[in-house]
Amino acid sequence: MSEELSYILVTPYTIAKSRTGGVISRLLSRLDLELVGAQMFAPTKEFAEEYAELIRTSGTFTRKITGELLSNYVLESFSPSARRHRVLMLLFRGENATRKLSDIAGAIYPENRGVESLTGETIRDTYADLIMDHDEPDKVRYFEPAVLTPRNQEVALRNMRLFADFIKDEPTIIENMKYPDPKQIERTLVIIKPDNWRYASSRPGTIIDMFSRTGLRIIGVKVHRMSVGEALEFYGPVKNVLRDKLAPVFGKKAGELLENEFGLKLSDQTVRFLTESFGVEYAEDQFSQIVEFMSGRKPDEVPVDELNEPGNVKSMALIYEGENAVHRIREVLGPTDPMKAPGGTVRREFGRDVMVNTAHASDAPENAQREMKVIKLQQNTCFQILNDYIKSQEA
Repeated sequence: MSEELSYILVTPYTIAKSRTGGVISRLLSRLDLELVGAQMFAPTKEFAEEYAELIRTSGTFTRKITGELLSNYVLESFSPSARRHRVLMLLFRGENATRKLSDIAGAIYPENRGVESLTGETIRDTYADLIMDHDEPDKVRYFEPAVLTPRNQEVALRNMRLFADFIKDEPTIIENMKYPDPKQIERTLVIIKPDNWRYASSRPGTIIDMFSRTGLRIIGVKVHRMSVGEALEFYGPVKNVLRDKLAPVFGKKAGELLENEFGLKLSDQTVRFLTESFGVEYAEDQFSQIVEFMSGRKPDEVPVDELNEPGNVKSMALIYEGENAVHRIREVLGPTDPMKAPGGTVRREFGRDVMVNTAHASDAPENAQREMKVIKLQQNTCFQILNDYIKSQEA
């Protein structure tokens, strides 16, 4: 069977309640699909109306009232309001993607979601609510579906045409929040590194969940394959730091090994030479390993004309916003060396060493701005993914 592209939308309420990480954990650990795109956007009233109508007329629900329920929910929750709404779109690719996403999302209506039958296996088992009126059994008192996803590929394609048309000119960073003192607000960048994406795992979602305890607001998400060129620029400031720190240490260590091996005392001049030769080469090799780890390719093996091609490994970039955002995120992240990180921090839980340390976070608001530009956070990759897929289906 050919691959499908489909989507799942994380609702404004689910995002506001910091359940995004939990939803992503469930999706990544339970599906044999590839997460290929992620974008947060703020729907307009017109978008909400069009999407609600597509849901209402989809004809895929056993009971008509289910379509009406979801349609009314979109009209109410997706339209702009004082709640400063955000929706997160996740794009998945693979065989039977639409059916698999629908299955993991779970059922909506009470006969399929009775309390006695809830197992916690689906997203809606865990995060959704549907409360009926005691006196009027057909009347819904409260409804929160947690996520929205289509039930068949025909509907998925129809809805994705709407999404592509809408996000084409939409910013990828949400700026619809007014703060009492904007000068106190910072933005910081988090990258969930490639070591978290090597196999199906709940780790990326769990890490997002851990960062949620900061109370900061996620205003941008992107699935990214860092190019070698981007990695060289992104970690460029680290190169001289590594040279200054590592070259003297490993130049001295090389001298000690030579002294022990040959039973002689090296002069200061020789030790300096070892520092400026072997020590510097060692530091530069460590830098190259960082670039390779983040891009999946060794920089010295990549032709110049391929430097800006997407890398071979995946990461996820998130932008957090709020007061003292840089410090609060780095406090949850923990020090560079996972072995020195306090318990309960991201790096202590999931890091392996100073390089494979599971996540990056900007160390200053100015650096966050620089790093966001390097990895092109405002580049609309989801539109391109949707547009390419829609064209392939129409060919």
